[in-house]
Amino acid sequence: MDPSTDDLLTGLLRWVRIETHTPDVAGINSLMDLVTQEAEAFGATCERFPGATGYGDHLLVRSPWGDHSQPGILFLSHLDTVHPKGTIDKDLPIRIDGDACYGPGICDMKGGAYNGLAAMRTITAAIAGGAQAPALPMRILFTSDEEVGSPTSRGLIEEQAKTAKYALVTEPARNGGHIVTARKGVGRFTLRAEGRPAHAGARHWQGRSAVTELAHQIIALEAMTDYDRDITINVGQITGGSGTNVVPQHASAEVDLRVPTVAAAEEMVARITGLTPKTPDVTVTVTGGMNRPPFEKTPAITALFDHAAGLAAEIGFELIDETTGGGSDANFIAANVPTLDGLGPDGDHVHTLNEHIYISSLLPRMQLMRRLVETLD
Repeated sequence: MDPSTDDLLTGLLRWVRIETHTPDVAGINSLMDLVTQEAEAFGATCERFPGATGYGDHLLVRSPWGDHSQPGILFLSHLDTVHPKGTIDKDLPIRIDGDACYGPGICDMKGGAYNGLAAMRTITAAIAGGAQAPALPMRILFTSDEEVGSPTSRGLIEEQAKTAKYALVTEPARNGGHIVTARKGVGRFTLRAEGRPAHAGARHWQGRSAVTELAHQIIALEAMTDYDRDITINVGQITGGSGTNVVPQHASAEVDLRVPTVAAAEEMVARITGLTPKTPDVTVTVTGGMNRPPFEKTPAITALFDHAAGLAAEIGFELIDETTGGGSDANFIAANVPTLDGLGPDGDHVHTLNEHIYISSLLPRMQLMRRLVETLD
């Protein structure tokens, strides 16, 4: 028997009350402790991976059923949020307004993470009541650093995907309940210009401005945006100079690249790293590369979506898929494992002080997760 919506919301809010901003290792590990307790209480087994380089632990939860030496269904869920510690006390307290429930990280992505564990718990209870166990084992990998690019969890995610037949990512739903079957790849670069300093008044002609060079490069970079090809470049942060009376020797820019395909990624990385100076006697260097490869919709992903859409129709809602420009941990594995993303509850305003879920979406989205696990083979 499925839990009620109230049961799901009550359990989810226990998780939301433990704040888990990515740098807050103590907070994240406290929630990992709670998840471990809840999972082991219904017979799941847990493996903890200690955090490294200033990040929290990761946790792998294995279902009580199935042979975990065989390929199974891998759920990916991150427990870190973008909200600093203390947000829940002042700027984004838990509150309910009609169908909306507000709280830091409730949508991105504690709602989906909690629902994944609830699906495992519900299936376990059904087996205890005489139901047949699913054909495939289920594993949930809870990670602690997705919001900053998954620097310590990427290897673990890719390793777990090697023993996965399917992957289900519990990021929040999009645009009224849509799920994600493709995501742009994400590239991150730092462009640095070095010129020659000089007194801005007495010896201006001797200087070579790194800021002027940076301006030329920013214009060149922004011109690479091609909406027809769904390629965007954003120069999001710039620094440079040491004072208004000094021709600037140094300047730098942080660059974000979004591309829909692997081929486009290779092309754009070559163009960005191949930038050359426009100003005499100034050098330009570019470091960085693709942080997350593109998540392209393959025939296997299409078939998996069609199966999920049929299950959603049985539950009572229409499932629509879409492509999004944001990256997730799905990007790391979708080329090798049929993957669905955005399976969490519907909500809005993630990463803001109005972040919320729609309470009415909790139960049907959990039921979809459960039915996927019960029917995939």
